[in-house]
Amino acid sequence: MNETERVKAAIGKDRAAFCELYDMYKTRLYRYALYKLGSPEDAEDAVSSCVLSAWEEIGKLRDPEAFPAWLFRILRASCARIIREKVQAKNDVPEDQLAELEDKDKADPDTRLMLMEALEKLPEDSREMVLLSAVAGLTSKEIGNLYDMPAGTVRSRVSRSMSEMRKVLEAGNER
Repeated sequence: MNETERVKAAIGKDRAAFCELYDMYKTRLYRYALYKLGSPEDAEDAVSSCVLSAWEEIGKLRDPEAFPAWLFRILRASCARIIREKVQAKNDVPEDQLAELEDKDKADPDTRLMLMEALEKLPEDSREMVLLSAVAGLTSKEIGNLYDMPAGTVRSRVSRSMSEMRKVLEAGNER
């Protein structure tokens, strides 16, 4: 059974087909969520939430070919919810505990910090496209489905964004 047939079966509430789809996507989903959230626990929570929502809503998916974009749209929403919750929780943390949390954040490797800095310099949609391409492994067609744009436009934006990131990283290495 190919992916499209699995999606069609899952739309019909075939649990085995949905589990096979999960097996196909779980690593890419986790990688994207981990990169986006920076915490293995948060990434696992986001993926779990995404998969549960996908199972509950799969009957509403009209185009089986759009499954990857649809699935990552759900994951992006799950990540955004977790980020909102973290921001709210951080706002509720007493000052003495906040300093302790910030010290832990500084323990990240230099490379990750440089990459995050380079990513942050990109506009939000370009940053998302780079993450979906480089981290989640979506094709330009799948990303185009998410953003309602042609695959060629996605390839151009990702390429341009990667060039911008490269410049930032090279400038950082010269310091």
